[in-house]
Amino acid sequence: MSNALDFTDKPTILVVDDTPDNLMLLSDLLKDSYKVKLANGGAKALRLAATQPPPDLILLDVMMPEMDGYEVIRRLKSDPDTADIPVIFLTAKTEVEDERLGLSLGAADYITKPISPPIVLVRVETQLTVRNARRFLQDQNAYLDQQVKERTKEVELMRDATIHAMASLAETRDNETGNHIRRTQNYVSALAYALQDHPRFAEELTDENIDLLYKSAPLHDIGKVGVPDRILLKPGKLDPDEWETMKLHTVFGRDAILSVEQYLGRSNGFLVYAREIAYSHQEKWDGSGYPEGLVGDAIPLSARLMAVADVYDALISKRVYKPAFTHDEALDIMRAGRGTHFDPDVLDAFLAIEEKFRGIAARFQDVELV
Repeated sequence: MSNALDFTDKPTILVVDDTPDNLMLLSDLLKDSYKVKLANGGAKALRLAATQPPPDLILLDVMMPEMDGYEVIRRLKSDPDTADIPVIFLTAKTEVEDERLGLSLGAADYITKPISPPIVLVRVETQLTVRNARRFLQDQNAYLDQQVKERTKEVELMRDATIHAMASLAETRDNETGNHIRRTQNYVSALAYALQDHPRFAEELTDENIDLLYKSAPLHDIGKVGVPDRILLKPGKLDPDEWETMKLHTVFGRDAILSVEQYLGRSNGFLVYAREIAYSHQEKWDGSGYPEGLVGDAIPLSARLMAVADVYDALISKRVYKPAFTHDEALDIMRAGRGTHFDPDVLDAFLAIEEKFRGIAARFQDVELV
């Protein structure tokens, strides 16, 4: 009888029976179409089942000394490496209860002795066909899962690239560089990880949320696109009216992200953090910031992290209205803002990892064009 499954390699059948004549009978019956392994007891059957590659099917006698077939199948099904191997019971027991027990333990089929060769061959081929179909579906599911992951990654890369493009437009209008975006998002990430075990922040600063903070941080000044050039690019000090207009960049940024949420009809963690950062990163711990004059924990944590990152980077960077301060000078200025401008715990974490900030600044330093 030909093997309709058309495997490149013959499937392997493990035959388990304590009677030599039964082993020989089944071996002769199966050997033309399958690779056959023989075991004259439960212990040997378990050893052979655990070999690599495992058998594709097991024909298992029920009534055996020392370890009967029921105990063998219990052990097979309890081991992840052998649990998926289909088992057909071969037994002289014909009671319904015996069959019920075997099937309840995970047997795929139940053949009574004395065996009928045609029935054995058909049942074996049927179980191998089912196993082959199951493997195919598992492979297809794994392939589809991988495809979904790749497409999701592609979409995320496109999203991140779009975010950087939008943020870079805002920074370009402010005579800043794309490296400011890279520095500040890396500062925020480093600061968040430094606070991850802090009792005040541990619940919010999960790895997933820190990743969202990192990705949303570049949009902190997106609202600057709404500020007129005469104010945004003014080299001198702004007058009171100009300053009020400049402060509106936080509102413009929030409204831009709100419009995205309204268009989608929903929000998500990324958009929430982006909106919080854009709107509240100019707030100060003592309530003297803008646009709402929020105090203390009323300021979103995302914005408190961004405040430290943004101020540090502004201090160490050259602007049309100021020279760049050194790293140590920036630290002194920021220490003075502990508890007034900055959340004390966030500022303390910054000071504890200030060398990481110095390293990020060096890695993404601005290059002046000549």
